[in-house]
Amino acid sequence: MFRRALLTQTAAAFRPARLAQRPALVLSLRGYATRRYTPEHEWVSLDASSGVGTIGITDYAAKALGDVVFVEIPTVGTAVDAKEQLSAVESVKAASDVYSPISGEVVEVNEELGNEPSLINSSPFEKGWIAKIKVSDKAQLETLMDEAAYADHIKE
Repeated sequence: MFRRALLTQTAAAFRPARLAQRPALVLSLRGYATRRYTPEHEWVSLDASSGVGTIGITDYAAKALGDVVFVEIPTVGTAVDAKEQLSAVESVKAASDVYSPISGEVVEVNEELGNEPSLINSSPFEKGWIAKIKVSDKAQLETLMDEAAYADHIKE
């Protein structure tokens, strides 16, 4: 009797109605940040609630550079303008400047890149971000490409 009750409770936990509720939560969390792209292959993901944008280079740029061996990390507290150099990335193939897609103040940097610059290659959008900036003009985001426009841009 006890075993049957346990099996019934366990089965109830996995009913499709309960599972169907979980993707809605995931979708709402994905919509929380907006990622935009520059023609030079930088990206910014804005956290709407804090006004902080996370900046990095795209996977397309990381693949074009090859194995990243050094990342120049910006200084916290530095004010940057849109299209101004924020960082530099060196790989076995080339060196490339990284420009800020938006204006603001650097509030956090990814210190892990100092020890493990290859994070830009392995995880450019999650662990390979370069800096976080307190955005001073959110309207600048509208001048950047969305994901579909960027996908078209790299096909050219």
